[in-house]
Amino acid sequence: MPKLWNETIEAHRRDVRDAILDSTAALAAEKGPLSVTMSQIAERVGIGRATLYKYFPNVEAILHAWHAREIAGHLAQLTEVRDRTDGPGARLEAVLEAYALITHGAHGHHDTDLGIFLHQDSGHHLDHAHQHLHHMVQDLLTAAAKAGDVRDDILPAELTRYCLSALAAARTLPSEAAVRRLVMVTLAGVRPPQH
Repeated sequence: MPKLWNETIEAHRRDVRDAILDSTAALAAEKGPLSVTMSQIAERVGIGRATLYKYFPNVEAILHAWHAREIAGHLAQLTEVRDRTDGPGARLEAVLEAYALITHGAHGHHDTDLGIFLHQDSGHHLDHAHQHLHHMVQDLLTAAAKAGDVRDDILPAELTRYCLSALAAARTLPSEAAVRRLVMVTLAGVRPPQH
């Protein structure tokens, strides 16, 4: 088959897959994840059930694929923030702020039926994402410590746990301004001690 034809078919498959993921997440948010059926999803997307089953075996697989896509998008966002920011200290601050804002934006998600459903069986994609995030922040802290922007009397791995644990509180904060203040307090905790 010609290359353009293959690209067109792949683009169509991606569009259908994305529509399935988005529609399923919307239905799960409306009805609860355990109330959604494959027939409802097929109807919402505008495809036949047989076509839907070519993409996914069941609703649970669709919801986990949607969650994996969301997490991958967040990691890509953090990578983009890291890569466009100059200087170790500024890079660390930018990534921690972006992470805190993402966490804040997901507030309430964990308490919904969909959030509980997705996190009770988090699977490999969530473990991999946590490891990726941990390594990214640890690398940023290590570089910032070498530049003198971060204390070097505590191991970067420990500082990473501190930062990520502290910023988890962003989920419960009432505003983005409060999230930014949390980031500033967190960063104050990793700065070199003043003598």
